[in-house]
Formats: sequence, structure tokens, C-alpha cells
Amino acid sequence: MGKTYEGGVPLAEVVRSDFVEGVHRGSVVVLDGVGAPLAVAGDVTSPIFPRSSNKPMQAVGMLRAGLSLTDSADLAIVAASHAGEGFHLARVAGLLTEAGLDEGALHCPPELPVGEQARSAVLRAGGGPTRIQMNCSGKHAGMLLTCRVAGWPLDGYWRADHPLQRWLRGTLEEFTGEEAVAVGVDGCGAPVLSASLTGLARAYLRLVTADGDTEAGLVAGAMRAHPELVGGTQADDTRLMRGVPGLLAKVGAEGVIATALPGEGAVALKIDDGAGRARMPVLVSALRRLGVDAPVLTEFAEVPIFGGGLPVGAIRSLW
Repeated sequence: MGKTYEGGVPLAEVVRSDFVEGVHRGSVVVLDGVGAPLAVAGDVTSPIFPRSSNKPMQAVGMLRAGLSLTDSADLAIVAASHAGEGFHLARVAGLLTEAGLDEGALHCPPELPVGEQARSAVLRAGGGPTRIQMNCSGKHAGMLLTCRVAGWPLDGYWRADHPLQRWLRGTLEEFTGEEAVAVGVDGCGAPVLSASLTGLARAYLRLVTADGDTEAGLVAGAMRAHPELVGGTQADDTRLMRGVPGLLAKVGAEGVIATALPGEGAVALKIDDGAGRARMPVLVSALRRLGVDAPVLTEFAEVPIFGGGLPVGAIRSLW
């Protein structure tokens, strides 16, 4: 595969009762409005798996392959890692119905909703894991619709050698400006393609600077117009897009997040141990280096640590 990810540097500390009891390492890159590096920490040039942060580029590829959605909310759910709330499931079910399919056509595994409130509601009602509740079901529904319109077989649509996946790989490589040197199996069963953090930030900057009537512009516009569909009522990326007008944001598993704001720049970061709790304080620090500020960033700047049910410390950025 060539060069592999070398790991990051201390980016966040865990402070309990004024005592530092832990440190999260990771890597982060900040690009300015024209794509030049403004600030860097750790390894930002070796390949990582961006996981669900790749979804906007995959959605662009689906549009380029012929996917046509009249409602931008449908496009937002295709690029989503949804929380499994009722409005998410209704949107995915509508896409499947449009394709003449049902939940059984989805290859993503049966799961409970990732959103805490939605998960609790399902369990209280006596429900269990289903494919449509899996947080990538919107992406999978979009893939199925794309195969329908492109004339590609539905069978095996999730395999890396399927025409759909080869097409989407080309789109991702175009947007990152890099070859996807590693191909893995994501949590949902579809391929996950590698990119460096610099390539990922570059891709997001391209998304937010694209003309609104292009495929990239349509995806970025849909996600920013319907942030609640991209994540969920309490999701970090949803709250960011609500709180910072024009910002595009998408989290990925294993501590990844990518954001971009037209005229300002882009950020991509990874927390090495995959801890989502360290992701937002570091992102806030990175966005502030771009001159971005908003009340929601103050909310995310520190993650409280509790003792006996009371706040006794915080996770905060070291960078």
C-alpha cells in the first residue's frame, strides 16, 4: 500500500478535578480559502479511512451516474449518517418505494438507531434491530436508486468491484486529488476508500465552492439546507451546520470530521483512538484559526467530565 498513517500528536487533554488523567492524540489540517495549508498537526498526508466523511463525495458520484432527486431533502439523507429518528426512516422508506424496493434490498446490517433518543423509543416499544434503522441506510437506498437508473445490477451493489463502486471511487479520487490506495469494508458493508486528511479537507473545500447547479453544489446545498437529516436532532454535525451559516460538516467513525466554509477554508481531523468525545474541542480550535466563531463553537469547545453526577472537569483542546 505504500505509506501508512504514522499517528498524531497530543491534541486534547482529559482533566478531572484539575488533574490531567488522559490525553487524546490525533492529526488535523486547516486549509485556507484557496486550499493552502494554514495549520497542521500530526500526519496529514498519509492515507486514513475517512469513513462516513466520504459520503458527500459518494453522493456527488451518484448524481453524476444519473441519480435524480426532486427533493433536496432526499439528497441530504443519501449523504447522511442518520440517527434513526422517525423523519429519517420515513425519508429512506420513500426512496426505496420510489425504486420499487423494500427494506430487504438494503445490504446494510440490521441495527438499532445510533441516536440515543430514537434507540430508547424503539426499545420501549419492544422493537429491535432493522436494516432501515442502520445509520447508513440512506446511502444504501441512494446506491440502489443509482443502479436502477444507470442500468447496473442491484445484486452485489456493495462490492468494491461492482460498476457503481468503481464509479464512486473515481469521484472520490477526483475530489481528494489522490489515489485511494486502500479499500476496506465499512461498518455498513459498502466499500470505504482511503484519503489523507489533506485530501479530505481539499474535497470539502471543493464541495462548498462549487456552483450551486453542479452535482457538488447540489450535495453541499442539500446538506446545509437539511442538517437535521444529515445527522439528527442532537448530532454534532447537524448542530454545527445549524449554528454556523454556510458551514458544511460531516462526521466519520473513528474520530473523523471534515468541515468547510466558503471564503474561509476547510478542516479535517482524526482522533487516533477513535474517541468522538475529543473531536469537537479540537475542531473548534481549528475553526477559530480560520476566524470562524459562533455560539455553537463555545458550546463545543469543552466536553464536560462528571463525578457524582456533577461537572468536575472537561475534555479540552491542547492545540
